[in-house]
Amino acid sequence: MDSVKELLIILISSSLVSNVVLSQFLGLCPFLGVSKKIKTAAGMGMAVIFVITLASAVAGVIYQFVLVALGIEYLQTIVFILVIAALVQFVEMFLKKAMPSLYEALGVYLPLITTNCAVLGVALTNVQKEYGIVTGIVNGFATAVGFTISIVILAGLREKMEHNDFPEYFKGMPAVLLTAGLMAIAFCGFSGLL
Repeated sequence: MDSVKELLIILISSSLVSNVVLSQFLGLCPFLGVSKKIKTAAGMGMAVIFVITLASAVAGVIYQFVLVALGIEYLQTIVFILVIAALVQFVEMFLKKAMPSLYEALGVYLPLITTNCAVLGVALTNVQKEYGIVTGIVNGFATAVGFTISIVILAGLREKMEHNDFPEYFKGMPAVLLTAGLMAIAFCGFSGLL
């Protein structure tokens, strides 16, 4: 069993120090595409938290008790993609039924969670670092929280930037990319935590 101290270090490291978007550059498509409004960004963040945490748990169980047991670890990427796709379909059906406004706001980016490299990256990282099931779930949850923190901060900044006067050639995505770059530099400050 992993110690609480080790799990706390993984929690802080995965969410802030090694932020999946700002230091590993995974999951940039929804990060840039859904970060126009805070409400939509927070909804996407919650969906990603659910999918990554559950995918980490299911992928960890399948990896340890099926793939390793049968000696077919080389199929991990294919199996993880199938698990993620099934979980995203579940989230999509739930949001369509329970929260239709959020479902409409997320639009095409909701099915893109399936191809979000951050989700697959977490599952593969858990295997590469030889995390147990509980440690993998904590790593997945922390990574998704880091994604949510990043996307909500960027959404807040983008809402404020709408009211600023930028030169014409700087409006839109150039300003967003520069802002994301500055956020990445700011998050480097968290590296001194651990």
